[in-house]
Formats: sequence, C-alpha cells, structure tokens
Amino acid sequence: MLGAWGLTDPGCVRRNNEDSFLVDPDLGLYLVADGMGGAQAGEQASRIAVDTVQDFIRSAPNGGMDTLVAAFEAANRRVMREAEGDISLEGMGTTLVGFLERGDDAYVASVGDSRAYLFEDNELTSMTEDQTWVNEVGRRLGIEENNLKTHPMRHVLTMAIGVSVPLRVGHFGIRPRAGSLILLTSDGLHGVVSPEEIARVLSSQISLEDKCHSLIEAARREGGPDNITVVLLQY
Repeated sequence: MLGAWGLTDPGCVRRNNEDSFLVDPDLGLYLVADGMGGAQAGEQASRIAVDTVQDFIRSAPNGGMDTLVAAFEAANRRVMREAEGDISLEGMGTTLVGFLERGDDAYVASVGDSRAYLFEDNELTSMTEDQTWVNEVGRRLGIEENNLKTHPMRHVLTMAIGVSVPLRVGHFGIRPRAGSLILLTSDGLHGVVSPEEIARVLSSQISLEDKCHSLIEAARREGGPDNITVVLLQY
C-alpha cells in the first residue's frame, strides 16, 4: 500500500461528532464507526468499538479474517458491558466497518451501514451490504427506490455493535490491485453524496488528504445533515 489518510467532520447540523475512525499502518488496520445514542453515548460507543478492535488486533498481530471478526465481537461485548454499567449510556451502539491488511491480502468486516468501497478502473463498487431495514426488508418487499428514500424506516439499522448477541458480521477477503483505492465511510458521506460525485473526487489527480477534504466538502454542500467520516487507502 502506498498511503492512507482519514478525516472526520461534524457536518452542518449536528453539534457533536459521534463518528470515530482509525488509520494504523503499523497494524494494517483501518476503521470507521458511526455512533448512536443519547447525550454523549454515541461518541463513546464508536470510540470504544474502535479502541477495542485496535487492541484486539494488536494482541494477535498475525491474525486474519477470523481475528477481525473476533475483534468485532469483542467490541460488541464491551459496548454492551459499558452500557449496562452506566444508565446514561443505555441504548448506545455504533456501526463499524474495518479493513485489515495482511501481506498481499486484505480482509473487510462490517456491521450496520458504514461502508467499504473499492475504486478500480474508474468504477466505484460498494463491497459491503448495509444491515438496514431498507436493504434487508424494504427492497425484498419490492418497495420502489424513490419511496425507500423517504420511507419512515429508512434510518433503521437491523444490526449494530452494542445492541445484541449474537452479532452478524459481514466479512470477506480481497486482494487489491496496484492503482486501487479503498474508501471507508460513514453514511454522512454515502447517504448524502451521489456515487458519481464520489467517483469524480476519487479519480482526481490530488493527494489522499485533499481527496478526503473534497469528499467532506461535497457532503457539506449537500447540507451535511450528519457527521461525515472518510478513510482512504491508496494501492
């Protein structure tokens, strides 16, 4: 991998930033988490999840896919435990998407609706499946996409870190090619900015840092209704 960069922004509406992210080239670990819950609970949930996965991977430096999934499960248990011990944190949870490098191979894991994208040959492809009512229920019922965009259940997650046991973790392995970009993002970006605009920014001849800033500015131009977090990896 040639480089990586991450950036987060509260957006234009919310005072708090409940997103957390990690860029740790030494571990080969990259994470984005989008917290939820009252008061400061969302911020704590996302930070706890990111820190727990980082600690878990650090303790198993040669681990691959199974280790990444186990790290997500550990994060789930810890967020639940913290919420049980503090009434002010009751109901907190977080999405989580992670990318783990191991030599030429890489592993992706996700819970909730934060996404991992692959950008190759000027094509943007979502590598993860949203664990949401819209994706898992609404589309299977045949509800039209235009109606799903305004459906009252459109923001409902069907799975999140800190909500239940057992945890459903989407996971798979990939082997990125030279020239590929990996994008990890909260729905403050992918739920607001069109895939075409995201692809346009990723194809531009600017640095990873500038691409992160450009993606966040694109979301802010669309009103920035949510916290916005992006992590970019260049191969």
